[in-house]
Amino acid sequence: MSTAASTDLTAVKARQQATWASGDYAEIATLIVPVAERLVDAADIRAGWTVLDVATGSGNAAIAAARAGAIVTGVDYVPALLQRGRERAAAERLAVDLHVGDAEALAFHDASFDATLSVFGSMFAPDHRRTAAEILRVTRPGGTIGLASWTPDGFIGAMFRAVGAHVPPPSGLPSPTLWGTEEHLAEIFGDGVIWTHRTRTFTFRFASAAEFVERFGTYYGPTLRAIEAAGGALERDLEELALEWNRLERPGPIALHAEYLESVGVRA
Repeated sequence: MSTAASTDLTAVKARQQATWASGDYAEIATLIVPVAERLVDAADIRAGWTVLDVATGSGNAAIAAARAGAIVTGVDYVPALLQRGRERAAAERLAVDLHVGDAEALAFHDASFDATLSVFGSMFAPDHRRTAAEILRVTRPGGTIGLASWTPDGFIGAMFRAVGAHVPPPSGLPSPTLWGTEEHLAEIFGDGVIWTHRTRTFTFRFASAAEFVERFGTYYGPTLRAIEAAGGALERDLEELALEWNRLERPGPIALHAEYLESVGVRA
């Protein structure tokens, strides 16, 4: 398996940060709010618990945990997304502490949190082992770790491969979708977590395949940057991919079942 050992991760993360800051990921995150709600429920987050949301983006899991009565902190390396999260929390009159932070170097003491969550966030950190080690470190023994990660074989995994055929990802880095496999989580977390896994699907719905491409090409930073580099050929491939995965009759609206792995574990 490829590793990040020989790759300049500082440069990779700088490019990632710029990529996620492009577009407006909050517009995509709004679509997948139910995933965070499901994870908070599956993790049985308790009122009064201290909870960390790693790579929170615009705050989906942080807000869901706060709604459950937890004392919530969220970190992300894109300030604009954190500001969107603050606006959302304020609109619901929820107390959520959101600030800039790196998933690979969490600025918290050991065993600081009763639960640590990440919804399609930690999986994108380039150094998987270091990120897992940080999640373990800040979660108290007996605490809960909850992750939602896109799988390699689902629609998002297929989309990443379609993008990668036009704009290859940095060499030497493991795929983010490895976090969507039980085997990889067992490898990077070792015996530090006793896991329960469940494969789930989220359905993306759009008026057409063209609208899907337009939405992701405008707001989803990785796709936006890839289309800027590859142009119309990638747009056509993504539209064909959406039609291929559409489970509804044609022509008309599309529904794309995107598979993800919901992983809830107890910190050893």
